[in-house]
Amino acid sequence: MTEIGKINHLEVVKEVDFGIYLDGGDLGEILMPKRYVPEGTMPGDTLETFIYLDSEDRLVATTEKPLAMVEEFALLQVVSVTPVGAFLNWGLPKDLFVPFREQRQPMEEGKKYLVYVYVDTNTKRIAASSKIEQYLDNIPVDYDLDEEVDLIIVNETDLGYNAIIDNSHFGILYKNEVFQPLNPGDKVQGFIKKIRTDGKIDLCLQKSGYEKISSFVDRIIAELQKNKGFLPLTDKSSPEEIYKTFKISKKNFKAAIGALYKKRFIAIEENGIRLLDIK
Repeated sequence: MTEIGKINHLEVVKEVDFGIYLDGGDLGEILMPKRYVPEGTMPGDTLETFIYLDSEDRLVATTEKPLAMVEEFALLQVVSVTPVGAFLNWGLPKDLFVPFREQRQPMEEGKKYLVYVYVDTNTKRIAASSKIEQYLDNIPVDYDLDEEVDLIIVNETDLGYNAIIDNSHFGILYKNEVFQPLNPGDKVQGFIKKIRTDGKIDLCLQKSGYEKISSFVDRIIAELQKNKGFLPLTDKSSPEEIYKTFKISKKNFKAAIGALYKKRFIAIEENGIRLLDIK
């Protein structure tokens, strides 16, 4: 089934002077303007296309990809505000419309907002909403502890950072467990840390458990080898210094150097760690 606002793989039906027509199934034949047609395309070929409505509300196909598709969230910039609503730059010639009723607060030209992209059921037009909470937590939570998930940062709070999990649920990253700069709209990989009895989800940016330590151990040894066998970092170093070098938390760093010390791979000195001669 061909879906508006998403990537579709469609067969070329025929070629015309101004482009090609694709088999859109229940949506009929869909025009791809000539400027988007890959060189050498012939009838019978299958193209990866994005389907949307042009400025005259006609279905068109493009090989260009927007910054966000339907059922996705993205931080997008307002390019204009009109009497009917705001318009966002989403990487396509036709800007993305945000009706006033879908604006959490009146949007301002030049500012960026985290929005959800959807298809208006009445007009079939693609639009966006900054009232993102109504599109989250609408399905049961079905995550495993330590499961890797895609995160989009929503905002910073006193506790930490609210984040969108896999375009489906809200979660929180606690400030004392984050050692890298995060901004609204940032896309990062994270892990499910805890699912609370009230359904709320705690997140972390690094996997818990023993299996992660081996990768940190390898990282520390590689960094020591690059620096002539010595690094001026210990378990008393600041979390920021440790993260800057290894991109891991202080807790994980201490666990990794503890494992290395027990195996006699390193010596822990007053001012740093030293790589021993590993035989």
